[in-house]
Amino acid sequence: MRYIGSKVKLIDEIHDTIEKAISLNAGTVFCDMFSGTGAVAESFKDRCNLIVNDNLYACFAVSKSKILNATGFFAKLGLDPFDFFNKADTDGYTSGFCYNNFAPAVSGRQYFSDENAKRIDFIRDTIDLWYSENKISSDEKDYLIGCLIESVSKVSNVAGVYSAFLHIWDPRAVKRMELLRPENSTPAAGTNRFFLRDANSLIGEIEGDILYLDPPYTSTQYISQYHVLETIAKNDRPVTHGKGAHRDNGDQLSKWSKKGAVENEFVDLIAQARFRHIVVSYSDAGLMSKEFIEKTLKRFALPGTYRLKKIDFVKYKNTRAVKREERENLKDSKHFEWLFIIEKNPAPLFQSPLNYIGGKYDVVGFLKQHFPRGIRTFYDLFGGGATVSLNAEADRIVYNDNNWIVCGLLRYLASHDSAALYKKITALIKKYGLSKSNKEAYVRLRNDYNAVSARERDPLLLYLLICYGFEHQIRFNANLEFNNPCGNSGFNDEMYEKLITFARRARQQNIQFRSEDYQAYLDELTPGDFVYCDPPYLSTCGVYTDGRRGFNGWDAAQQRGLMLFLEQLHGRNIRFMLSNYAEHAESDNNELILWAKKNGFTVICNDKITKRNRQNRRELIIVNYEAYGNHRPDIQQL
Repeated sequence: MRYIGSKVKLIDEIHDTIEKAISLNAGTVFCDMFSGTGAVAESFKDRCNLIVNDNLYACFAVSKSKILNATGFFAKLGLDPFDFFNKADTDGYTSGFCYNNFAPAVSGRQYFSDENAKRIDFIRDTIDLWYSENKISSDEKDYLIGCLIESVSKVSNVAGVYSAFLHIWDPRAVKRMELLRPENSTPAAGTNRFFLRDANSLIGEIEGDILYLDPPYTSTQYISQYHVLETIAKNDRPVTHGKGAHRDNGDQLSKWSKKGAVENEFVDLIAQARFRHIVVSYSDAGLMSKEFIEKTLKRFALPGTYRLKKIDFVKYKNTRAVKREERENLKDSKHFEWLFIIEKNPAPLFQSPLNYIGGKYDVVGFLKQHFPRGIRTFYDLFGGGATVSLNAEADRIVYNDNNWIVCGLLRYLASHDSAALYKKITALIKKYGLSKSNKEAYVRLRNDYNAVSARERDPLLLYLLICYGFEHQIRFNANLEFNNPCGNSGFNDEMYEKLITFARRARQQNIQFRSEDYQAYLDELTPGDFVYCDPPYLSTCGVYTDGRRGFNGWDAAQQRGLMLFLEQLHGRNIRFMLSNYAEHAESDNNELILWAKKNGFTVICNDKITKRNRQNRRELIIVNYEAYGNHRPDIQQL
């Protein structure tokens, strides 16, 4: 069966790549989530237990017919259905849907000859009749429908897809249709499960060893291109429209075929997957960029397990695509299939969608090693870009920052659908003509943002100012006007990946975004809660520390006030962690270290050096409870 994106010609390459990266055995559970016509799943049926899924019934049935072990089928029916159907006289069968809608005699459409349309109708109606009379099982029904769809494709008067029919009869279309058995009838070796589901709704209900993903990669909607086969498979006699007798696609329109939405679906699927290995097939001409796929997979991969294979292939092109390539001088351009492989990380790390000064993404793994167990409510009192909140595990998470504008932006990004935001973002980029180093466009955007009162400003305009601003800084003057100059960057795939993963994780964690002075939480905190404090560092030059930007600054007196606050927490048996830093000579934080030791708190320094504002830093934490992981060689306890 001819099918867009079919991997029949790439099976050897796919097998070779997977088998070199992953050990297969008789118990391996292999899931083909977007099975199409089942070529990849079928190729693994002799060595794996299969999970096979597609959201089109025609594909579901075709895949099932290829993989099912049909030994013992049709015993209850008492006859060979293939022999029965191929000998049947269907000349007088004119009541079926295909004959009246897809053949020339009644509708004038030329998807099938009149003779073959009658045969298709007779076979399909008889299958339903047998099933209603309990003469065949649901597996036998799907098996026959799958065989019928394959047989129909061999006599269809189309160029390859079914969006339209040919006006001149293809020689194969006027031949008498025979109901054919699957070409490769080798029985499957393992236990196999078949699903007719949306991939993103199914993924949370299954698990296994290898998840193979071959999603749609263009704006082509498969339900539109194969509507005739779907109608035959379902036999639901839908209301049709247009010259091609298309069915109402309704909720079968795929988000995987929409730019902006496909990235959201991809992140969600990878994040939910409970499979040890993930393999992704995608075209270089797809809606998602290689860079976006790579960023997403690396976020959810165990370190060092990401692999990429580039495979040459001949891309399917319709007439429109061929003419476009000729116009654009791309007729002989090469096309590639990308094959990505990762081992899934059960505990991936997440990061802020903002390039926030003092962000903790580089050290959040170190921090998590020392978080206490059994946290009821996690309070991130100096939340900043929210990276620590995103990676916390607790019954309840409270993000707080006294910069209410940043807090409001994070709340906005977390509470809105990322695909809908993408549409608004791209529309705004087009409206203002934003691009790298386009100072005039950037200034127009900044002026429009500052033109209204601070409480009424559009958070999305602020987000774009950050994307296109100098080093992505978040700067305001004393009048709360955004005053960062234009930079040499913009909204790109890396930022969109961070936006999607942030929003998804924030909703999953049900993070509460609040903006108050940290001392306002004193009466709210109780034993069982955990307080994480990452205040501004005294020796840094962050623009938020000077007190002249419309928000409270940070100085030595305020740091001592925080130390007193933490002593009060300790006296009430409330656990806390205070983040700071140590340079090579730890003299800068002598006051903090002496304070900690005086109160009996534990001081721990991460021996791994990270770059902060182009300076070497080592994370230092102070905790008032027993810290875990102190035996690790990369940790120094002072």
